[in-house]
Amino acid sequence: MRRGRLAVVVAVVLLAGSCGGSPAAAPDASGLPTLSTTAPATSTPAAPAPTSAAPATPAPATAGPGGAGTASKLLVFVVENHSLSAMQREMPATFGLAQRYGYALGYRALSHPSLPNYLALAGGDTHGITDDRDPAAHPLSGASVFGRALAAGRTARTYAEGMVRNCQTANSGRYAVRHNPWTYHVGERAACARGDVPLTAFVGDVAAGRLPNAGLVVPDTCHDAHDCPASVADDWLRTELGLVMSGPDWTAGRLVVVVTADEDDHDQVNRVLTVVLSPQLSGRVVTRPLTHYSLARLYAEVAGVAPLRRARQAPSMARAFGLRVGPAS
Repeated sequence: MRRGRLAVVVAVVLLAGSCGGSPAAAPDASGLPTLSTTAPATSTPAAPAPTSAAPATPAPATAGPGGAGTASKLLVFVVENHSLSAMQREMPATFGLAQRYGYALGYRALSHPSLPNYLALAGGDTHGITDDRDPAAHPLSGASVFGRALAAGRTARTYAEGMVRNCQTANSGRYAVRHNPWTYHVGERAACARGDVPLTAFVGDVAAGRLPNAGLVVPDTCHDAHDCPASVADDWLRTELGLVMSGPDWTAGRLVVVVTADEDDHDQVNRVLTVVLSPQLSGRVVTRPLTHYSLARLYAEVAGVAPLRRARQAPSMARAFGLRVGPAS
C-alpha cells in the first residue's frame, strides 16, 4: 500500500472547470461504488497519481448506519465548481455514499468565485470579499472556526494537498491558497502555523485516531476537480474517504464527514451536492435550505462553541440531519 496508507473516504466540496461524465456505478458490499476503469475523453491536464492506495473495504462503524453515538469531530472535504446535478452524475462513488448515509438537496453556495465561499464556511462571513486574491490582499483579524475551537480547548487542523510548508500563504504547483481559508485569519497566524499542515500528515492522524474536532481537507487543484475531470476527484475521494472510514475516529462513531463544493458551475443557481457521512445516518435526504453558513454553524455545534457571525442565524445542519453532536464528556 503506497506510503503505508490505509484506505478511507471523507466529506468533500467539489470545484471544477469542465468534466466528462462517468458511467453509473453499483455499490459493492462496503457501500462504496465500484468505479469504471475507463477514463473519459478529455483535454484537461493529466491527473497526478492518487496520494493513497486503492481503498480496502472500510470497517463498519461501531453502531452501523443509523446507530447511536455522539459526534465530537467534524471533517470537511471541499471540491470545486460543480452543481448538484453534475456531482450526482459525474461522481458516482461520492453520490453512492450520499445515498447510503445522507445528503442535502437544498444546499447552496453563497457567491462566485471561490474564496468568499471558503471564508464563509470557515468563518461565518464572506467579509465583503468578491475575488480570489491571496491573504496579503485580504488579511482578516477576526476568529475562524479553527481558532474558536482551539480557544475552547478543542483541536483544529487543516490538511492541504500540495502545500510545502505550514500555513503557506502563496500558491505553488497545484496548491491554491484561496482554497485554504485559515491562512487569511492573520490574527490566528501562530495557531495556523501549528495546525494548517500539508496533507502528508493526514494518514498518520487517521490511523492514530487523532483527527481534530474541527478539520478541513483541501485537495489540490486536480483532485478537487478544478483542473481535472470530476471522475478524478471522485476516485480521489473514494480513496481518502475509505481511509477515514477504516480509522478509529469513524469506527468509534465520533466523526462526521461532510463533502461539499465551494460553488457550482453557474448551472443551478449555486446549488451543490453536500454529503453528510455519519454512523448515525442511513439514507437521510434533507430538503431544507442550507448554506455554507450552516456548515460554519455545524463546526461550532460539534466543538460546543458559539457560532461565528452569520452562522448564528443559519439553519442548523445538525438539526436538519438529526445528528447528535457535541464535545466529548
